[in-house]
Amino acid sequence: MKVPLTPIRCLLWAAAQYGTKVGVVDGERRFTYAQVLDRASRLAAALKHLGAERGDRVATLSFNCHHLLEAYYGVPMARCVLLSLNVRLTPEEQTYILRHSGTKIILFDPEFLPVAAALHAELSGLQWVALEAPRDMPEWVHPRPYQRLLEEAAPEPIDYTTYVEDEIAELFYTSGSTGMPKGVMLSHRTLYLHALGTLLGTLRIARATPADRIIEGHTIPLFHANGWGRAHTVTLAGGRHVMIKRFDPQFVCELIQREKITTISMVPTMANALIHFPGLGQYDLSSLQEVNLGGAASSQSLVQAVEQKLGCPTYVGYGLTETSPVATAAHIKDSLQGCDEAERIRRQAMTGYPLPGVELSVADSEGRDVPKDMQAIGEILIRGDLVMDGYWNEPEATAAAVENNWLHTGDMAVWDELNYALIVDRKKDIIISGGENISSIEIEKVIAAHPAVYEAAVFGVPDEKWGEVPKAVVVLKPGISLSADELREHVRSHLAGFKLPKSIEFRAELPKGSTGKILKRVLREPYWAAMEKRVQG
Repeated sequence: MKVPLTPIRCLLWAAAQYGTKVGVVDGERRFTYAQVLDRASRLAAALKHLGAERGDRVATLSFNCHHLLEAYYGVPMARCVLLSLNVRLTPEEQTYILRHSGTKIILFDPEFLPVAAALHAELSGLQWVALEAPRDMPEWVHPRPYQRLLEEAAPEPIDYTTYVEDEIAELFYTSGSTGMPKGVMLSHRTLYLHALGTLLGTLRIARATPADRIIEGHTIPLFHANGWGRAHTVTLAGGRHVMIKRFDPQFVCELIQREKITTISMVPTMANALIHFPGLGQYDLSSLQEVNLGGAASSQSLVQAVEQKLGCPTYVGYGLTETSPVATAAHIKDSLQGCDEAERIRRQAMTGYPLPGVELSVADSEGRDVPKDMQAIGEILIRGDLVMDGYWNEPEATAAAVENNWLHTGDMAVWDELNYALIVDRKKDIIISGGENISSIEIEKVIAAHPAVYEAAVFGVPDEKWGEVPKAVVVLKPGISLSADELREHVRSHLAGFKLPKSIEFRAELPKGSTGKILKRVLREPYWAAMEKRVQG
């Protein structure tokens, strides 16, 4: 028997098996899985009443909330395509995305009314629906807010066998750090298989807690690559979603204590902020059983510090918008059970090995595997069930990214005989100094291990003799002093001389993106722009 693969089945299963169980917590609001299914199916009916047709794009503009989770199911139930906007993009970027995608309806939090007004001024034909019902909504907003539309809708039973698994269910736009954002198309099939693979490969609790006892704190925005994959996976496990609107260390600690959260996912800068939160010890965090780190490279020292401060195993994972997103995890394989503490931490801080349904290669420029010796550097190539169906309306970009059924990630790595990979840099961030390839991430990890350092970024700057050389920008922990010479000596004791940063600058903070990821390009570009200006006269 062959039946369609669709993420809708995740919610249908959870409602059937755990219908009376609280599945979503959003502030004081709590919804059982039966209620979530009812609300999602009502949303599907409401979208049809608004004129949404098969394949239409429906966008959201909101921080984490129960409405957003409902849209992950209600929009594809209506046979439409979900587009979850990054709320931290500029109106210009959001305008481009909405226009490029041909979005028809947008569900927005009234908190973003000024942004919505700016977008409305640039775009015509969009239907705007407020998620809440504040006073004095402008006339271009639909007169009935989200909840009213759901109350008036008459949902029909959802028959998942009538859906086409190869149709696009979700559309997510890349950050656009190397040009205009590209829309990553994810089909029903891709999303369902990603949920299954992630459930098998990563959504496991170290203390062998049953999957349905998982309580996920959504610290990462659901509109971000590290966040949206959990929407389906936690549901398929029958776990509980706890919405965290914004990442704030105190608020996160309060929620962990109150809701007995068992697992959270963070980017390294979030983890760093949480473990350095002065009030951390005032909260009972004993319910935590697993922390997952992704979105940027994590050092061994950070993994160890998170385990010590939060009292639970911590694992690194890796993925991309184009891989739905999670592709690897750095759990300890059975063959490594019994390894010493240093080896355990080293493994858990690696990029990891591929999840079920994923093939990973670390390859040279000809597509051949490089030696598995943790020395030879190659590009990570991925193929499998979770790889995107292509970029929206951009066949040339799709062809450039996917060659011979392998997705070229642009991430450079080494690997070993157990297929654990370790990213050493982005292809564009590798520093080529005097013909030597230098990993900025390797230097960052050494700098971050110094007890006085809070966070750091390393990047290449122009140099007349060597072409480019490493530069470090460092933020120190509050109340601690450290000189550039002292830090340079620390690096010199761990790395070869040619990898030593030629300059070290201390700053109060580093520029960050929507989830706290350090924006190296913002740090790097002024130096190369200045060089270009000098060259031009």
